[in-house]
Amino acid sequence: MHVMNWFRLSRQKWQFVQYLGLFLSCCFLVISCSGSQTSKPTATTPNTTTTGSDRIAVGSVEKPRTLDPADGYEVAISDIITNLGDRLYTYVGDTDQLQPQLATELPKVSKDGLTYTIPLRQGVTFHDGEPFNAKAMAFSLERFSKNGGKPSSLLSDLMASVEATGDYELTIKLKNPFAPFPSLLAFPGMSAVSPKTYEIGQGKFKPNEFVGTGPYKLVSFTPNQVKVDAFENYWGEKPPTKGIDFQFFSSPANLYNSFTTGAVDIAYRDLGADQVLKLQQDAQAKGFQVVEKESSRIDYLVLNVKQKPLDRVEVRQAIASIIDRPLIIDRVYRGQATAAYSIIPSNFETTKPVFKDAYGDGNVEKAKELLTKAGFSKEKPFELPIWYAASVPQRQQIVALLKEYVAQKLDGVMQINAQPVDSTTLLGNVPKNIYPSYLVAWFPDFGDADNYISPFFTCNKGSAETGCEAGASQSQGFFYYSEPMNKLIQAQRQEQDPAKRKQIFAEIQDLIAQDVPLVPLLQKKDYAFARQNLKDIKINPVLGLQFPEIKKQA
Repeated sequence: MHVMNWFRLSRQKWQFVQYLGLFLSCCFLVISCSGSQTSKPTATTPNTTTTGSDRIAVGSVEKPRTLDPADGYEVAISDIITNLGDRLYTYVGDTDQLQPQLATELPKVSKDGLTYTIPLRQGVTFHDGEPFNAKAMAFSLERFSKNGGKPSSLLSDLMASVEATGDYELTIKLKNPFAPFPSLLAFPGMSAVSPKTYEIGQGKFKPNEFVGTGPYKLVSFTPNQVKVDAFENYWGEKPPTKGIDFQFFSSPANLYNSFTTGAVDIAYRDLGADQVLKLQQDAQAKGFQVVEKESSRIDYLVLNVKQKPLDRVEVRQAIASIIDRPLIIDRVYRGQATAAYSIIPSNFETTKPVFKDAYGDGNVEKAKELLTKAGFSKEKPFELPIWYAASVPQRQQIVALLKEYVAQKLDGVMQINAQPVDSTTLLGNVPKNIYPSYLVAWFPDFGDADNYISPFFTCNKGSAETGCEAGASQSQGFFYYSEPMNKLIQAQRQEQDPAKRKQIFAEIQDLIAQDVPLVPLLQKKDYAFARQNLKDIKINPVLGLQFPEIKKQA
């Protein structure tokens, strides 16, 4: 059983950057990308005004499609509703360590791993004045599961039932054991919502409203702005500011312009690489802060093991050998990323740098040896088409760089063909066994390593001969089937002992490096730029910028 539905790729994994940077036209050995200039901001920006000392103005390019937590599956909505709503659990500061929020402690779990009993906080009020209790929390989770929203399968695939077994006690029964379930309950969409305002029913959403229990309450939602005010009856520590104005810009250039001219207090999601570099350089002289955090986003190359010649493991291993991550990070991301040697990010305790140990970076001789073993030569080269969303300039730059690198280094034994395609077509074709390989990025739903494994490699139906015919692996375009992998995935999902789970994840990562259904490339860094008078700015690796903690001094 897998946690994800297919739409997950179009939420956080595909972060379509609207800033079109310089296209890479460098070739290795003579690779010398000309120094690029920081993009000059356009003169036009959305109507924004500098807020006073009691409010914070936040600028972003990403706009929320909806504010309904049962239907929102994009980064932009998470940034908003984590201020408006509380979940049973959240994360401590800028870590992935869980702590109770609307719960008062971590769940009591039955011996069979199927029943979770959770004590709840008392004295909590919804923004519409309704009291929070176990019935309201059960209602919220049932609505998330049953209304058919884009993230609904996260819970509907797992939860058998939820009920109030006391005024402030919640009992959840699962269909199958799932050890990281408390982390899943920290997903922003599982916020408590008022039963007075919302209803349960297929497609019954309220995209322009949010009535929760969070530190801020919604004032207005327009195409260019979400305005929230501090909730005077919040149960926890009151927000240090009276409100936040989330401003949405049509381009990174306009966001850059608005921040540098003082129209917004914080620039967050998503500036171009050159703009980030320019702001970093100017920070000290112009008096603003740079907040940098290694995110939990992983960029990787999918290899379809069902298509020839990628059905041969030595060919996939050759691709893993030739990837030069430091070069990609330097030329494409201007140092604003770190190398990824596992699909599990380096900020997770369960990570193991298996691709570094097995293949290294730019291991040309190993790649040649493996391709020769597979029967390829200069006269009979291995041709690898790499597909990517044409709207993401970094993808184009990565493929261009790999193409030139291979041409310079592999003496004609391998060739890479760039295959740009519009994102909608790409998303639709991935599960259809059309693409031998494609580039993509993944953001987590919750802070557990399972979220980087089960949604990729679980296969419900298939065989070693046919590949994956149904399941996560098929829907993600890997078509990878491995009975040992299926067993390991089930084992880690059932194991409650953290040390034992870590060992199982080590075995899983070893198997991925051996079979190579994907090649991890890099971890993107997350940046926020802020005025000097803002304090306590933290970026959580799962939830992003922690707005309710930010203080603004006069």
